[in-house]
Amino acid sequence: MPDTTRPKTPPASGVPLPDGLSRVALWTASAHAAEYGRSAPYVRDPWAADFLHAAGFTGGPPGDGPLQRLLPDWAVVRTRFYDEHLMAAARSGCRQVVLLGAGLDTRAFRLDWPTGVHVFEVEDPALLAFKEHVLDWATPSCGRRSTVGADLAGSWGGDLLAAGLDPRRPTVWLCETHLYHLQPHTVESIVRTMTELSAPGSAFGAECVNAGAASSSFVAPFLEALSATGISWDWQLAEPEGWWAGHGWDARVADLFTLPYVVQRLAPYLPLLSEAAAKCVFLTTGTLGASGDSGDSGDSG
Repeated sequence: MPDTTRPKTPPASGVPLPDGLSRVALWTASAHAAEYGRSAPYVRDPWAADFLHAAGFTGGPPGDGPLQRLLPDWAVVRTRFYDEHLMAAARSGCRQVVLLGAGLDTRAFRLDWPTGVHVFEVEDPALLAFKEHVLDWATPSCGRRSTVGADLAGSWGGDLLAAGLDPRRPTVWLCETHLYHLQPHTVESIVRTMTELSAPGSAFGAECVNAGAASSSFVAPFLEALSATGISWDWQLAEPEGWWAGHGWDARVADLFTLPYVVQRLAPYLPLLSEAAAKCVFLTTGTLGASGDSGDSGDSG
């Protein structure tokens, strides 16, 4: 197992965080920090509290509705789900791991990677600089870690290749939350690049917002509070399997309530969760289709 001894908390001064989606990264870090204090945490991230301290951050997502109360625990089970997905893909031969919109998560340090895994983190350069300041030369648990400071809304494929990605080898890609904060045409461009750089045997994971639930009484108040901060859920899907198939990927949506840790952690919220509320997002995973060709799909937002 990787060494997750809690590092010394860095001073609050130093590299500043950029505006915008760094707040989403801090909300996740806050959930991870609280989880790390549990006796048997689902996610062990000893750096999460240090990110909060260095940013001088307290609080969480805006508003006080039922979805906001659930979000910290949801962030934990989502992280656990994608941790397991990445590890399974790595053990099956995807020794290149690309985290698109890596945020402040520390998967390259806290997971027990197989030998020879190369983790790439693609993120806003300012957010990466803040992250490196807090990590303070911590030793990754993967074989190699490379950071790519780039705007996913721009051209980043060449930067990823320059960092060492070999498109002839299978890769597992993860865009845990970043995609649905982007415009649909930007998501199309990102997924097109991802597909072009993927060899047979590649895999992906991405949380996708359910377009059918965004206007529900469970989700809409949160989205209204979120929009007041300048953040929104712009990319939404009604049929994620069909959308990803149209872009060359065989996708599936997890049946979350077959996962024991999800049932255990979200049990207190079950009275709040109608069927629509329980499916307000899709935890989607998949593999590169037989052709690997990207295409068009009418379900784009």
